[in-house]
Amino acid sequence: MKYGYYPGCSLERNAAAYHQSAMAVAGLLGIDLVEIDDWNCCGATEYFSINLLPAYALVARNLALAQDQGVSDQLVAPCSACFLNLTKTDRYMAESPKLAADVNEALAAGGLHYTPGSVRVRHLLDIIVNDVGYEVVAARVSKPLTGLRVAAYYGCLVVRPGYGGVFDDPEHPTTMDKLFRVLGAEVVDFPMRAQCCGGHMTQISQEVAYEMIRRLLKNAADYEADVIATVCPMCQLNLDAYQANVNQFFRTDYMIPVLYFTQLMGLAFGVSPVDLGIGKEFVDARPALDKIGVAVPSNGTPRKAGTSKEALPMPRLEEE
Repeated sequence: MKYGYYPGCSLERNAAAYHQSAMAVAGLLGIDLVEIDDWNCCGATEYFSINLLPAYALVARNLALAQDQGVSDQLVAPCSACFLNLTKTDRYMAESPKLAADVNEALAAGGLHYTPGSVRVRHLLDIIVNDVGYEVVAARVSKPLTGLRVAAYYGCLVVRPGYGGVFDDPEHPTTMDKLFRVLGAEVVDFPMRAQCCGGHMTQISQEVAYEMIRRLLKNAADYEADVIATVCPMCQLNLDAYQANVNQFFRTDYMIPVLYFTQLMGLAFGVSPVDLGIGKEFVDARPALDKIGVAVPSNGTPRKAGTSKEALPMPRLEEE
C-alpha cells in the first residue's frame, strides 16, 4: 500500500518521535509512506486568522505538489492540525470556484495548479484501522501491552469537523480504543477523549490553557490511566511539556506520560523503545512501561524542560 506522506513541521522537530515511530510501524504493516518533495508548513492554526488567501495558498501548494508528483491519489498526514488544514483547503476550494481561482492564481507564480478533489487527505490512524485493519495489526503483535492502562486521547481536530470524510464518531470516537485492545492493553474510560487540549492557548492565556490541560490530566488520573496516548503533536506537547506547569499552578502532582499511538503500537510489535523515540518526552514513561516489562535504556532518559537557543520566540498578546 503506497501513499503520499506529508510529515509537517512538528514531526521534524518536537514531534520527531512521532515520525520515527510512524515509519517503524508503517514498515511492519506494509504501508509505504513516500514523502512529497519540497513540502512547506501548513500554517498551523493561526495563519487562517491573519490572511485567508495566503493561508489557503500555503496549504494548497502541498496539495498541488502531491498531485503533480503522482505518488498516490491519497496523502497521509499524521499531524491533526496538518490533516485539518489540508482537508479544509481541499473542501473549500471545491465549494468556492472564486477561492479556487484565487488560490491557483497565487500557485501559478510557482508553476503550480491544484484541482480540488484530486488528492484525498487521510490521517494515519484512519489508514491503520481501515486500510490495514485490526486483524493484520493483531497478527503483528509479539509483545502484548498486557497490564498497561491506556487513555486514548483523540483531541478535537482529527474526528471533526470532517472536511475529508468522517472515519469515527465525532463526539465518542472508538477506533483507537479498539486498536489498543488489539495490542493487549487495558483501555480505560476517558470521557474527555475528544476535548480540546487548548492548542496554542499557552501563549495567549496561561491560566485558561493550564485549566484545559488540567481537566484532561484529571480525567485520565481519575480512571487510573498509566499513560495517555495521542494522535496529535500539539496535544502531546501540551499534556507532556506543560504538565509540570499545571502541577505548580494548581498544586497537583500528575505524572502521566503522554506517548504517540504509534509508539505503543511499536512496543507491541517488539520494536525497541529507542527506535520509537521513547525517552524524549518530559514526563518519564519508564515507570509505566516497567509494568509491561519494557526497559528504556539509560541513553533514552527524559529531556528536561528548557528553552533552546535555536528556538524561535512564540508570540504573546500584550497585557492590557
